[in-house]
Amino acid sequence: MISVFELFKIGIGPSSSHTVGPLLAAGRFLQQLNLFTSRDIARIEVALYGSLALTGTGHGTQTGVILGLAGFAPDTIDPDRVTAVVTGIDIAGVALEDGTRIPFRADRNIHLILEALPAHPNGLRFAAYNAAGQEVMAETYYSIGGGFIVTDRELARGAAAASVEEPYPYRSAAELLSYCQRDGKSIAEIVRANERSQRHDATIDAGLRRIRAAMGACIERGCRSEGILPGGLNVRRRAASMLADLKRRERANVHLPHEIMDWVSVFAIAVNEENAAGGRVVTAPTNGAAGLLPAVLEYYERFCPGADEAGIFNFLLTAGAVGGLFKRNASISGAEVGCQGEVGVACSMAAAGLAAALGGTPEQVENAAEIGMEHHLGLTCDPIGGLVQIPCIERNAMGAVTAINAASLGLHGDGRHHVSLDAVIATMRQTGADMGAKYKETSQGGLAVNVVQC
Repeated sequence: MISVFELFKIGIGPSSSHTVGPLLAAGRFLQQLNLFTSRDIARIEVALYGSLALTGTGHGTQTGVILGLAGFAPDTIDPDRVTAVVTGIDIAGVALEDGTRIPFRADRNIHLILEALPAHPNGLRFAAYNAAGQEVMAETYYSIGGGFIVTDRELARGAAAASVEEPYPYRSAAELLSYCQRDGKSIAEIVRANERSQRHDATIDAGLRRIRAAMGACIERGCRSEGILPGGLNVRRRAASMLADLKRRERANVHLPHEIMDWVSVFAIAVNEENAAGGRVVTAPTNGAAGLLPAVLEYYERFCPGADEAGIFNFLLTAGAVGGLFKRNASISGAEVGCQGEVGVACSMAAAGLAAALGGTPEQVENAAEIGMEHHLGLTCDPIGGLVQIPCIERNAMGAVTAINAASLGLHGDGRHHVSLDAVIATMRQTGADMGAKYKETSQGGLAVNVVQC
């Protein structure tokens, strides 16, 4: 089972696969380094391959590596401290547990290899050498999307056997629906029962509250922050000014028919501007798609009559089930399948979550999830300048509105439909395999090469 708390990770921007994943990989390597003494280690080298090399600079990959080697975790590092940590490592080196430091400079010890490793587009290799130049230890990791990482050996041998047996071991949407029908449970109830195999209800609820609070805090920060986003594109933050316009209209009692869509767009843009600025976000299922699900959840809370905490929990648990199916049976990595694996999956998750929160049957929820992805099939990942800004920020706003529409369409039906969620997941996987590499988070195609960077 892919836990909801694995899928929704609290971390920092701008990318789950290119910042959070490398940070976690570096942290794991640091743990291995601490098995040695400073007499054994004189030098550390890091190689970034494929998409991590091609767009890593704009996605903060080098920063993620340095934060991990400095011993920080993505859910606890203060985003305001990042610059100081990076500068400190460049000056003082990597600290081992015995108090000694290994010299390390990002410009000298992190190397960009444009060719991808055979196993995955997001590869990175850490190696430690002694004073004689001999390799003492090395490890290759893959950042496979959403902040998930695996080593070369783990990827080669496949998923490890589960240490805890959950009561509903579904691997497909069809199996999930069959459990719902057999036991008269909702999708959220099935997911909660599986989560109980690892943690108590009180822990589950506390974890869901923490996720929701982090999403809400990100919207609030994004809505009050102004200025230019880092990276060189000179993209101006818009959420604060959009919110001010909406409030002016509200005070003047001027309401346009499409106003709720404007609110949803503000919520999504606020989160993704925070992500682009390196702020704290929740992978949902990735950082590049982090604004979509919080925007739809905020819409549920603010605009849907009867919204309550139980509905929020149903929303998140249901969305987690859908995200887990995509993660297991296809991919949530833009470098592997394009943005259909990020914004497309987020739209599917949010549509399912909203339909569940509004009282939809399991069949209606599955239909909403299918609709959400069906109309994102083939979506490319072509960030301009390798930055998670254009088209990523607006794309989350568009996907959030689509998710609400997909949920509505699902709820208007009776759950019977021609294309199943399993079929659309398989189609997304096949489409991603057929998609040219230049459209999969390399900044070598699409908007990335057809828009002049100022």
